Amino acid sequence: MMLDLQPGQRLARGVARHLTGLGFATVEEFVPARGLRVDVMGLGPKGELWVIECKSSRADFRGDAKWRNYLDWCDRYFWAVDTGFPVDLLPEGTGLMLADGYDAEIVRMPDAMPVAAARRRMLIQKFATDAARRLHALRDPGFSA
Repeated sequence: MMLDLQPGQRLARGVARHLTGLGFATVEEFVPARGLRVDVMGLGPKGELWVIECKSSRADFRGDAKWRNYLDWCDRYFWAVDTGFPVDLLPEGTGLMLADGYDAEIVRMPDAMPVAAARRRMLIQKFATDAARRLHALRDPGFSA
């Protein structure tokens, strides 16, 4: 049900569905480090880490001053937008996905910029921990540690 989702959340849903079809696991609103929050973090079948930022409008894109800070936290960086978004605004060298609330399509694949091994290990551990805690919260909503 998508009635309560904001436009960016709808895009994230379509991105997560698409990445799942490619063998990725995803976590939305993932915090790789203090002060950073990515819309979608994807962990691929070979341990690759993708960050996808979902932009629902020109104003949403222009208001994002942190996106360059995410580049050190992923192997590939993408923007996810809908078909009406002015894609000429998006920086060269970044990836592009066209998305809606049901699916996405990779239109432009960015070059890989491999994450350092120690950071990759930490990110995969944090990804797994966050995903497990979210699942636990869904299965046992009244519990708090």
